[in-house]
Amino acid sequence: MAAKRSASADEAGARGGGLEHDTIAAIATPPGRGGIGIVRVSGPAATTIAERITGTRPTPRHAALVEFRDADDGLIDRGIVLHFARPASFTGEDVIEFHGHGGPVVMDLLLAACLSFGARMARAGEFSERAFGNGKIDLVQAEAIADLIASTSQAGARSAMRSLAGEFSRHIEALAAAIVDLRLYVEAAIDFPEEEVDFLAEGEVGARLDAIAADLGRLRRTANQGALLTEGFELVIAGRPNAGKSSLLNRLARHERAIVTEVPGTTRDVLIERIELGGLPLVIVDTAGLRASPDRVEQEGVRRARAAVAGADHVLFLFDPQVSEDPLSAAKAEGLNMGRLTLVENKADLSGLRVGWVRDGPPPVVRISALTGAGIDALEQHLKRIAGYRDDEGGFSARRRHLAALAQVAEALTAARQAMDEGRSGELVAEDLRRAHDALGEIVGAVTSDALLGEIFGRFCIGK
Repeated sequence: MAAKRSASADEAGARGGGLEHDTIAAIATPPGRGGIGIVRVSGPAATTIAERITGTRPTPRHAALVEFRDADDGLIDRGIVLHFARPASFTGEDVIEFHGHGGPVVMDLLLAACLSFGARMARAGEFSERAFGNGKIDLVQAEAIADLIASTSQAGARSAMRSLAGEFSRHIEALAAAIVDLRLYVEAAIDFPEEEVDFLAEGEVGARLDAIAADLGRLRRTANQGALLTEGFELVIAGRPNAGKSSLLNRLARHERAIVTEVPGTTRDVLIERIELGGLPLVIVDTAGLRASPDRVEQEGVRRARAAVAGADHVLFLFDPQVSEDPLSAAKAEGLNMGRLTLVENKADLSGLRVGWVRDGPPPVVRISALTGAGIDALEQHLKRIAGYRDDEGGFSARRRHLAALAQVAEALTAARQAMDEGRSGELVAEDLRRAHDALGEIVGAVTSDALLGEIFGRFCIGK
C-alpha cells in the first residue's frame, strides 16, 4: 500500500508553495545556546544556496569545514556543510545542513542568509511532510518522528523508533494485502451469479475472513498499548470538598504539587500533573470539590471540574467514609460514567480498615490513605490494568486516530461476516472489504485529506 497524496498539485501548492517548486529553510535545533546548531535547507535551490553561503559547491555526503558568509560577504561563522543529494535524502529533495556554533544570534544570521538567497521559511513539519509527499515515509512513520521527539519515557521512545522503522506500517500492509486478496476472491464469484451463493457458503471464504479478524484483534491490542505510550492516560480525581483529592495528587506525583489545607474549596481550578507510572505516561487532573456554592470563583472551578470529568479516560471519585453521603449515589448524581469510574475510599488511617481492594465493582472500589500512602500500590496497579497497559517490551507507537481507524476496519469485517452468514449477495461482502481496506489506507496515508495532513504536520516543530 504505497503512500500517496490525495491532493492535487494545485491543492498542495495552496498549502505553501507545493512540494517541488520552492526551497525551504529552518533552524533544526532547539532554541537557546549549545555547542552546535543546525540550519536545514531542502529543495531545488538548496545546493545553489550552499554555494552562495560557503563559496564552494558541496560534495554529496562529504563533511567540509567552510566559512559561512551572508549576501554582503560578511563572515557569519565557520562550520560544517553537508549535502544529501536527491533522491537519497530525508525529504527526497536536495538537502543542505549548515552545522555552526549553537548560539541563537549565529543561527538567526545563518537562516537569514538562506532566506536572502532564495529559500523561504519552512512551515511546522514541512520537512517531514515533504518526505511523506515524496514517498520516503508513510504517514505512520511521519507521526512516529513527532512521537519520538515528544516521548517522555524510555518505553515510549523505543516504541516510536519501531514505528519509525516501519514495524506498524508492515502490520498494516500485511493486513491490507490479505483483505485485497479476499476481496478479489469474492469478486471473482460475482461474475458467475449461478455459483455465487455456493461460492460464498464454502468454508474457505469464512476461514480467511476469520483469520483476518484474528490478526486485526492482535494488531488492535498492540496499537492500544502504543497509543498509551504516545498520548498517555488521562485520569481525573474528583469528589466532594475535603475528600483528599489534592493529597492523592501529591502522593501519585511523589511531590507537593497541590496545596492541601483543611479549608473546603482550597482547590479552585484544575491542576494537571504528568507522571510516569511504571512506564505508563499518566496525565493526572486534580479538580475543585463538587458541590453547590454561592462563591462565583468556586462555581467556575466546579464547572471546570465537571468539564474535565467529561473528557477523561477514567475518573477516580474520592470519598471520605466518615461522611454520611453514599459515594455511589453521589457519583451518579454527578452523571459520572460508571464504565469509566473507580470509587476510592480515602482516610483509611482514620478508619483503621484494611487498605487495598474492597470490591471489583462495578464500579470497583479501592481503599487507601493518601496521607500515609497505604494502599497506593494497589491503586496504581488498578490504574495500569484499566488503562490496558502491559509491562512487556515490544510494540510500536500509535495514536488515537489509528485506534479509531482500526475500529472501523473491525466494524467492516463484522459486517462482511454477517452478510455471509445471512446469505446476502457477494457485492455486499466485497463492499465491506473495500471499506476495511480504505480504513487501513487512512492510517498510512494512502487515502487521506488535506485537513488531516494539516492537523498532523502542524503539530511538528518548525525544523522537522
